[in-house]
Amino acid sequence: MSNRRLGLVPLVSLTFLLVMFAIRILLWIMTPAEAALSLPLLLKAAAVGLVFDLATLSYSLVPVALYLLLAPRRLVAVRWHDWLVRCLFFVFVAVLLFDAAAEYFFFDEFGTRFNFIAVDYLIYTTEVIGNIRESYPLTPIFAVIGSGALLATWLLRQRLQQAASITFGGRYRRTGLLLLVPTLVALVGVNVAQTSLSTNNYANELAGNGIYNLVAAFRNNELSFSRFYRTAPQDQVLAQLRTLVTERNNRFAAPNSPRFTRQISAEGPMRRLNLIVVVEESLSASFLGSYGNQEGLTPNLDRLASQSLRFTNLYATGTRTVRGLEALTLSIPPLPGTSIVKRPNNGGFRSWGEIMAAKGYDNKYIYAGYGYFDNMNAFFSGNGFKVVDRADFAKDEVNFANVWGVSDEDLFRKVIREADASHAAGRPFFSMVMTTSNHRPYTYPAGRIDIPSKTGRKGGVKYADYAIGRFLAEARQEPWFKDTLFVFVADHCASSAGKTGIPVKKYEIPLLVYAPQHIKPGVVDRLMSQIDVAPTILGLLNLSYDSDFLGRDILKADQAAPRAFIATYQKLGYLTEDRLLVLEPQQQVRQYRLDRRNGETEAIAVDQGLWSDMLAYYQGADHLYQHRLTRIR
Repeated sequence: MSNRRLGLVPLVSLTFLLVMFAIRILLWIMTPAEAALSLPLLLKAAAVGLVFDLATLSYSLVPVALYLLLAPRRLVAVRWHDWLVRCLFFVFVAVLLFDAAAEYFFFDEFGTRFNFIAVDYLIYTTEVIGNIRESYPLTPIFAVIGSGALLATWLLRQRLQQAASITFGGRYRRTGLLLLVPTLVALVGVNVAQTSLSTNNYANELAGNGIYNLVAAFRNNELSFSRFYRTAPQDQVLAQLRTLVTERNNRFAAPNSPRFTRQISAEGPMRRLNLIVVVEESLSASFLGSYGNQEGLTPNLDRLASQSLRFTNLYATGTRTVRGLEALTLSIPPLPGTSIVKRPNNGGFRSWGEIMAAKGYDNKYIYAGYGYFDNMNAFFSGNGFKVVDRADFAKDEVNFANVWGVSDEDLFRKVIREADASHAAGRPFFSMVMTTSNHRPYTYPAGRIDIPSKTGRKGGVKYADYAIGRFLAEARQEPWFKDTLFVFVADHCASSAGKTGIPVKKYEIPLLVYAPQHIKPGVVDRLMSQIDVAPTILGLLNLSYDSDFLGRDILKADQAAPRAFIATYQKLGYLTEDRLLVLEPQQQVRQYRLDRRNGETEAIAVDQGLWSDMLAYYQGADHLYQHRLTRIR
């Protein structure tokens, strides 16, 4: 038996490693210059990357091992066996090239390897495949992938013929068994947290492997806080949390109860105003002129800002829509793993919806797309809202739509119709509205703005601004307008890519509160979190209510130290005026001195007092969630 006939395993392995190396080089070229990747750091990332490539290869070779172990001896004598091997190799190379193309576009969009967002792409195929079809030239891309795989198969045809002409026997059986050994080693000794080799996030991404990351994200949809993060004694944590959530306008309903329910007492009569909360897709604060942008993308919002109570230091909790919806609705810090919105058994919380329903409000979650996406239907219907989504739009109510949903104009017209119905029934209404137009492929009705449809993010932002201006103009004609509080806030920023694991500047979002006859215009510069929005708005309405929120009314929190929560699905950040503390899996804690004007960070020693406050919120929130202590049913 000649060595050249042992070519199947080396051939597959070498092909895999070469493609993975090429992908790493490609992503390195795409990394922005400000990433400041030094040569030693690049070499370290390449070395760690090779480990993850080998680990991923070991899993990829399992089918080859099974082939060597189980294929019958007579198979090699079949005439079409050569072509079977070539066809399988063609598919193998095509999959690798597809992965390369997918990683390129994913990195270009998000600045990371595959992560939990990519898992969503596999689950919600209708929206995602539709979005890809509308955003990218798929025919040329697949043509290049197919041609590349065909060329590789043709160039290696002789080597493949040699690999196919093996004689199955004991030696090949032993080879198959040996191939399973590195798989077991990878399963026990390698995990995705090991790619965190530095404080430079781009280096960490280069050290990973996209396929490995994708599988890891799928498996680790919900991370155990007590298992993966550094913790403190539970009694100590909960006692500290009680101190942090105590304010001058609340008291604990049952001080000796394990629950954190407080009775919020308003300082004046209730303002029984209607409430419309518009959650704008991907509206970074940096897009608005009133927050410093000079490109003129948001003339309507900038005009509105001068007439509103404007909050200038608000930070989103995460980088996905469901994180923003979770923070706004439940007022809870982001837990590691996926958002509560997407988890099973996600109803029955003392949510913003439940509080308003108890006050007699007609609550509706109005979404431009189909609410099954990201589990929105189950979440909102289980937490005090009636869901109105794409399925509830009549044909004559849709003038323009793409795969994500109806245009913002059509959505806002539906919001007005739903408000009219509630008003006609004599009920105050609370509508939480989720837009979709400021999202790839950035398509919208022609002739609305001076940026053509499907030309990029700036067009999406400017159209979203146009739709808001038109919405308010039409709402002013309605009898309920004068008694309605309008809130405009983003779900998250347009991009989360950055040099650091949690790039602070990529979490800054706007918040405008507009009710010309009830709310005096002004500017609030106090640092706040997205989880503070609901308590703050409820405070403006002068509502007295029972609360399990961990957010605070920042207009009444003068004595409390300002803080915000910013996170990825693994890294949990705690932000103060000039410090950023980050909890990471493998029980790592890092602290940075922060310049919030430019987002620059400098690693410093961990402040134990700050870490204690952070754990009180994050570990405390996890405890309350796991023990269902924030549920009312």
